[in-house]
Amino acid sequence: MGTTQRLWRWRSNPLRRREDVVEAWMVLVVWTLALVGGALAGLVTAGAAEDQYTEQRTHRHAVRAVLLADAPHGVTADWSPDGRVQGPVRWTAPDGASRTGHTLVAGGLRAGARVTVWQDDRGRLVLSPPTGRAEGHVEAALFGAAAALAVAVPVFGAGAATRAWLDRRRLAHWDQEWDLVGPQWGPRTG
Repeated sequence: MGTTQRLWRWRSNPLRRREDVVEAWMVLVVWTLALVGGALAGLVTAGAAEDQYTEQRTHRHAVRAVLLADAPHGVTADWSPDGRVQGPVRWTAPDGASRTGHTLVAGGLRAGARVTVWQDDRGRLVLSPPTGRAEGHVEAALFGAAAALAVAVPVFGAGAATRAWLDRRRLAHWDQEWDLVGPQWGPRTG
């Protein structure tokens, strides 16, 4: 297919209708918005996710803690993805003070067991370790791709709906013109 055939809507042509010109501009706008908008949304989202994961790695630290009570075995926290249970622990904060709190620990541990917990720069417990560098890159890329799709899909959907509306208009115009010209060609069959 030659360039002139692909760009027929842009050329001056006695068969070109207003809907054809609108469709040509609309297709250009849809592709531009989908590509540029999707790329920008994807890059911004991936960058924000990378920044968040980097901040986690910077401000979360593993410390050793002592379990203060037996952790129940076989009873997991409802929201724990890896089957851990809530247990009271004591640890030393960055300022040297001894602190106590509750965090997720493996079930079945006895009081006095040593566990690894995660704390922030202020010595507060956080429930999960920071996202690793490789995992963070993958998750940021997936978030970026999802954001790009979240922009592109509605744009393409709006473009498809507009093209369908333009097609209905073209068919209605053709029906009107055929009603004017058809009787001049003789009786209809069928």
